[in-house]
Amino acid sequence: MKIEKQIEFDRIKDIWMQLAATEHAKERIRNTVWFLNETELRKELRDTTDGREMIEKLGNPPLQDVTEIKEILAIAERGDCLSPYQLERVQKVLVLTQRLKSYLRRGRQFENSLAFYDENLEETDHLREEIDRQIRNEAVEDRASQLLFDIRNSILRCEEQMKQKAEQIIRSNKECMADSYYTLRNGRICVPVKKEYKFRIPGSVIDKSSTGSTFFIEPVGVAKMYEELSLLRIDEDSEVRRILYTLTAMVAEASPMMQENLRLVERLDFIFSKGKLSLALHCTEPAINQERRIVLTDARHPLMDRETAVPLQFRLGDGTRGIVITGPNTGGKTVAIKTVMLNCIMAQCGLHVTCREADICMNSSYLCDIGDGQSLSENLSTFSAHIRNVLALLEEINRDSFVIMDELGSGTDPAEGMGIAIAILEELRKSGANFLVTTHYPEVKEYAAKTPAIVNARMTFDRETLMPTYQMVIGEAGESCAFYIADRLGMPESMLRLAVEKAYGKEAVSEYRFHTQKNIQKKSAPKLTRAKKPAANAQLADKFAIGDSVMLLPDKKIGIVCEPVNEKGVLRVQVAGRKIWINHKRVRLHVKAEELYPEDYDFSIVFDSVEERKIRHDMSRKYTEETIVHDPS
Repeated sequence: MKIEKQIEFDRIKDIWMQLAATEHAKERIRNTVWFLNETELRKELRDTTDGREMIEKLGNPPLQDVTEIKEILAIAERGDCLSPYQLERVQKVLVLTQRLKSYLRRGRQFENSLAFYDENLEETDHLREEIDRQIRNEAVEDRASQLLFDIRNSILRCEEQMKQKAEQIIRSNKECMADSYYTLRNGRICVPVKKEYKFRIPGSVIDKSSTGSTFFIEPVGVAKMYEELSLLRIDEDSEVRRILYTLTAMVAEASPMMQENLRLVERLDFIFSKGKLSLALHCTEPAINQERRIVLTDARHPLMDRETAVPLQFRLGDGTRGIVITGPNTGGKTVAIKTVMLNCIMAQCGLHVTCREADICMNSSYLCDIGDGQSLSENLSTFSAHIRNVLALLEEINRDSFVIMDELGSGTDPAEGMGIAIAILEELRKSGANFLVTTHYPEVKEYAAKTPAIVNARMTFDRETLMPTYQMVIGEAGESCAFYIADRLGMPESMLRLAVEKAYGKEAVSEYRFHTQKNIQKKSAPKLTRAKKPAANAQLADKFAIGDSVMLLPDKKIGIVCEPVNEKGVLRVQVAGRKIWINHKRVRLHVKAEELYPEDYDFSIVFDSVEERKIRHDMSRKYTEETIVHDPS
C-alpha cells in the first residue's frame, strides 16, 4: 500500500517479519491491514499483550519454520515412502510440539490466556519415540529391528572373510603380485596381479592399470563370497524399506493431528512476533475508543533512536477535528504528523505503540499527502502531484477517516497556494474527519484561529542556538524563523531588513534585532582571459592582394585578384576575361603580385578594357557624360 511507504509502516513490517519464525506468519505480517471490527481489534491487542508477558517471564518460545514439514506430510499422505532425512524432520517437529506444549503449560501459573493453547496441541509420543529409536543421522539404525541387526552383522562377517581370503591369496602368490595389498575396483575386492602372471590366479579380471602392466583380478573364492554378500544386501534393503514404509504409514496416520498442530504453531508464532516487536521497540498497549479521540503521551517515532528522540505530547478530539502545525523548516513538523499516524495504524493493526500512554480511536481509512510526488514519466510537477493526491484523498474521505497533509498548498504561487490551502482545509472540516496539516502560510494560521473545530499548533525553536526543540505546542501558531536562521548564519543586516520589509512592511523592520552588521565579503576568483577577435579584413589582408595570381578550387583554374577580401570574407577574381566574386576559403595563392609585376604597376591595363581606360582618362581631365559600368558577376 502506498500509505504504508509514505509513513514508513513498511519498515516497521520489515522489522516485525524478522521476529517471526514461520513463513506463514511472515506472509501474514506482510499482508497485515488495520482492523475495522472493534471486537477483533481488542482480541488482537490482548494477544499482543499476552505474548509479550509470556516472553518477559519465560523467554522466547521454542518455534521454527514448518514449511518443509507440510510438504513431507503431503508425501506421506500420498503413500510415497519417506526418506530417513524426512523422517528426522518429522521427529524434530514432534519434539518442537512437545517443547512448545511444555512452554505454554508453564505459562499457566501467570494466568496468561495464551498458556491455555497447550490444550489444543496434541502430542504423538509413540511416533516420536519410534522415529527416534529407528532413525539416526539420516539413516536407519542397526537395531531398528532384530532382523536388520542380524543381516548387517552377517554382512560385516562376509566382508571380513572376503578381505581375509584376498590377503591369503596375496601372501601365497607374492611373486605374481604387483603390490602387497588388495584393492577395490567397481565395488569388488581384487588382487593386483602382474600382466605376465594373470593366468596363474584363477578369477575374473575386473580392471587393469593405465599402463596395462597390472591386472586387478577378483579371485574365484572371493567371487563366491561376493554372491553371498549381494544376497545379504538385498535382504538389508528389503528390511530397511519395510521399516521406512512402516514409519511413513504412522506419519500418514498422524498427519491430520500434526497439521492442526502446525496451524497452531503458525498462529502462536504470529502472536509472539507481535510481543517480540513490542519489546524490541519498547512499546505499550494502547486504549481504544470510538469517540474520535487521539491522545498520545510521550510518543516517539518507532524508527528513531529512543535515547535521543524528543517525546511528543499530542491531543486531538473533544470538539477539535483538525490541527494546523506551523514552525521552522527542520523543526520536526513532518516527523510529528508521521509519528501520530504511524502509532494510530500500529494500534489498529493490533500492535503496541511507541508511547508511554495512548488512547486512540479507530479509523475507517488512513489518508496522507507527503512528499512532492514528482514524476518525470507522468510529466507531473510538484504542485500537480499534490493536487492529484488531494483530489483522490477528498474522494475517499469520510467522518471516520484520519488525514495528514504536509506543506499544504506548496509548489505554486504563494498567493494562489494559500487560497488553495484554505479551500482544502474547509473541505476537510466539512467532512468531519480528523486531520493534521503542516503549512508556512500566515493566512492559513489566521483561518485556523477563526474556524471552529480547527486549532493551531507550533513546533518550538531555540532562537539562540538555531536548533529545533521538536516540541509541539497545541493552541499556538508558530513562525518559520527564516529571518533568525539567516541572521545567525551570517546574512548581512541590509539584506535582512529588505527581506522583512518585503514580507511584512516597513513597520515590521523595527521589531527585529539583527546580529550581523558586516556586508558580504567578496572572495577573489580566477579571471578568464578571452582572445581578441580580429576583423576579417585584418586576418586576410596579408593573404591576398590585388594582382596576386590565385588558384580557384575545386576547378583549379588560375585567376588574378582584382579586389581584396571584404568584411564578408569574399574577394573578386578575374578568370578567363570575367570578374567573379568568390569566398576566400575556395582560393589558394599561386604567385604573389610583386613577383609578377613591377612596383607601382597600373593594374587597370589588366582589368579594364581600352574604352574604360579612355573614359577614365577623360574623367580625370574634364567633365564628361560617359559612365563606366562594372560587371556584377
